[in-house]
Amino acid sequence: MAQFFSVHPDNPQPRLLKQAVALLQQGGVLAVPTDSSYALVCHLDDKAAADQLRRVRGVDDKHHLTLLCRDLRELANYAKVDNRQFRLIKQATPGAFTFILQATKEVPRRVSHPQRKTIGLRVPEHAVLQQLLTFHAEPLLATTLILPGEQEPLNDPKNIREQLEHQIAGVIDSGACVLAPTTVVDLCGDSPVILRLGQGDIARLGLSSLGI
Repeated sequence: MAQFFSVHPDNPQPRLLKQAVALLQQGGVLAVPTDSSYALVCHLDDKAAADQLRRVRGVDDKHHLTLLCRDLRELANYAKVDNRQFRLIKQATPGAFTFILQATKEVPRRVSHPQRKTIGLRVPEHAVLQQLLTFHAEPLLATTLILPGEQEPLNDPKNIREQLEHQIAGVIDSGACVLAPTTVVDLCGDSPVILRLGQGDIARLGLSSLGI
């Protein structure tokens, strides 16, 4: 049965977040709040946990997973970022944006896109998740918590626990999140391309309209 951690949304209890980190280090998948919707997360270097994350989400290895990073310096360790890309990312970080970038050798090949060798990266703006990342001390592998066959992400922590209590190790409850996924921006080409419009406002990128 999934453990349930009720934490304060602005000042989360360190003791509870450290317990959640212990579950991650033991190979568990967690449901966590973000500045967009709830997400599923696991340890980056744990193959079995990544496989379980994909099973719960109902996606294959061609679906872009995301690395949740503490800051831009950490992001740059896992993605190849030139000056143009860095300036654009900096304008919208932290925030509800996922950037598709070429993965570095620090990213296990099994979690990057099999053909493109790309990975989603983002720096979230959420006090609970930032604290979790600090205690974990490295990025977390993540995907939006949308169940197979559904269009909208799950948003109620108690409902998440009821539906997934035998499939994940724990749920961090800091209240409901915004009911929208991130805005996804592909930065691998000559110009940015919006793959999904979500919570992140593209005006923060200095852009008014892009092809989807």
